[in-house]
Amino acid sequence: MEPYKEEYTFSRFEEICEKESGNTALYYLGERFSYGKLNMLIDRFAAGLVKIGVRPQDRVMLYIPNCPQWIIANFAINKIGAVMVPVSPIYTAFEIGYMIEDADIKTVICLDTNFVYIREVMKKTRLERIIITNLVELIPVWKQVVGHLFNKIPTGKTEKGKEIFSFWKLIRDNWPKPPKVEIDPWNDLAYIMYTGGTTGFPKGVPGNHMGEVSYIRDIMDDVIDGHMQESKEVVLMVNPLFHIMAKGFTIGFGFNFGNTVILLPSPEVDATLKAIERYKVGWMLGVPALYRMMLENDRIDQYDLSSLKYCYCGGDVLPGEVYKTWKEKYGIPMYQVYGSTEVGHITYSLLDREPKATVVGSPLKSRKVILADQETLAPVPQGEVGELMVTSPYTLKSYWKKPEETERSFIQMNGDIYYRMGDFMKMNVDGELEFMERTADTIKYKAYRISASEIEAALQDHPTVIGACCIGIPDPRVGERIKAIVVLKEDAKGVGSSDLIKWCRDRLAPYKIPHYIEFRDMLPKSKVGKLLRREIRDEEKRKLQKEKKRAT
Repeated sequence: MEPYKEEYTFSRFEEICEKESGNTALYYLGERFSYGKLNMLIDRFAAGLVKIGVRPQDRVMLYIPNCPQWIIANFAINKIGAVMVPVSPIYTAFEIGYMIEDADIKTVICLDTNFVYIREVMKKTRLERIIITNLVELIPVWKQVVGHLFNKIPTGKTEKGKEIFSFWKLIRDNWPKPPKVEIDPWNDLAYIMYTGGTTGFPKGVPGNHMGEVSYIRDIMDDVIDGHMQESKEVVLMVNPLFHIMAKGFTIGFGFNFGNTVILLPSPEVDATLKAIERYKVGWMLGVPALYRMMLENDRIDQYDLSSLKYCYCGGDVLPGEVYKTWKEKYGIPMYQVYGSTEVGHITYSLLDREPKATVVGSPLKSRKVILADQETLAPVPQGEVGELMVTSPYTLKSYWKKPEETERSFIQMNGDIYYRMGDFMKMNVDGELEFMERTADTIKYKAYRISASEIEAALQDHPTVIGACCIGIPDPRVGERIKAIVVLKEDAKGVGSSDLIKWCRDRLAPYKIPHYIEFRDMLPKSKVGKLLRREIRDEEKRKLQKEKKRAT
C-alpha cells in the first residue's frame, strides 16, 4: 500500500469544520452543536489550557463520561501538542491515583461528582491543576434548571482554589486562537490509554498521531467509502469514548465525514431507542450486551427503528442468537469491528458481503496479521487455529514504562514487531478472521476487557489472602461473569465473600468487582509456581456442561 501522508489526529476534522461550518456536528441531550461552534469551543478551550500552563507533551487526564466536553478536550489537548489520557469516570481514587503517578499527569478534567476522588489523591501525587465540569454545563441554563428541579442531574460538592478551574470559564475567558505548535505525528504522543496488566497494575498504552490516523483512514477509504453519504448521515454513539473502539468509530464514521453524531452520556436502552427514532439514526455501534438488552426490552416495538441501515457490533463475541434475532426483526445484519488498545482497530466486516456472527471481519490494510502457534510462534496453515499477532508500521510498540510487560506482549517476527492479541482465530478462504476463543487471562464483562491478574492482585493485597485466581464464567447476557477462587491464611477468621467484595470495591472500578467468590485450600500451579488459570477455567466449563445436562 501507498504510505499515508503525515497527519495529526485533528487534521481532517479541522478541514471538515471549515467546509461544513453550519452543518450539525453533534446532538447532546437535545442540544445542537454545529461544526463551526464545536471548532470555536475547541480553540477557546485549547487557548485556556495554554493559559493555565499546559505545555506540549504534558499529559491531561479526561475523567469524564460521554459529553461535548470530552470531544472538545480531546481535540484541544492534541491541538496544543499535549497528550490526552482518557479513563473511565467510574474508576476509584485508588485506580486514578496510580494512573496519575504512572503517567506523570499534572492536569485532570473531571466531573463535579468525581472531584472528591481527585481531591483525595492530589496531595499524594504531582497533580497541579483540576478542571471541573458537569454533564450539562454546555447546554442552555433553562434546561439545566429544569433538570435540577426534577433531580435528573447528579451534582457533586467542589471547592475553590488557585489550582481549581472551571471548564466553562476557560472557554468563556479565552477568545484568541491557541498558538500553533509543531507536532511530530510519528513520535509525539497523542494519547495514553490504560488497559489491564498481567502483573496486577493497569498498563499505559502510548499512541502517536499516525497510529490513530492510519486506521481511521482505512475505515474511511476501504470500509465505508461508497456506502456513506458525506455530511448527510446520522451516527449514534452510546459506547464510552474512553475506549479506542468508540473513539475511532466516532471520528471515522462521524466527524471526519462531516456527519451528525448523536452522543448519549450512558448506555440506557430506552434512551438509545428513543434517540434512533428521534434523529433517524442510520449508523450505530454497540456491544453485544446492548443489542441483547434492546431486543429484550418490552417497549422496543413502540419505537420506529426503520432508519437504521448499518449496525456495528464490537467489544466482545457476538452471540449467534443475538445476530439472528436482530436480522429477523429488522431485516439488516450486524457488522463487526475488532481491535485492541495496543494496535487500534484491526478488522471490519465489509459492507458489500453478508457478515457472519463468528467472523470479526477483514484486516485493515494498515494492519498486518499472522496466526501463530502459541508455544513455538510458528505460523499455522490456512484454516487452522492460531494466536493472532498484529503489527503496523504506524503504531508504537511498547507499554508506558513497563519493559517487562512490553517484552512479554510485543515480539520480533520476520523483521517486524508484532503484538500478541491473546485471542485465538482462524482465517477463512475469503481472508476474514473467525474468532475461536480468548486467553484465560482476559475476562470480557459487557464491553469491558478485564485483566484477571488485576483483580487477583487486589484480592492478594488483603491481609488474610495468600492466593487468588479469577476467571470468566460464560453468561449470554453480559459475556462473562467474574468468579474469584481464593485461598486464605490458616489463621484467618470471620472473613467471608462480602468482606472481600467490599475490599475490591474500594480499589477497583465497579465492572471489575467479582460476582462470585469461592474459597479453597489451594490453587493449581505449575512446577515453577505459575498459576494454572486455564485448568480452573476448564474445570468451571465442565461444571456448567454437567449442570446443563441435568437441566435437560
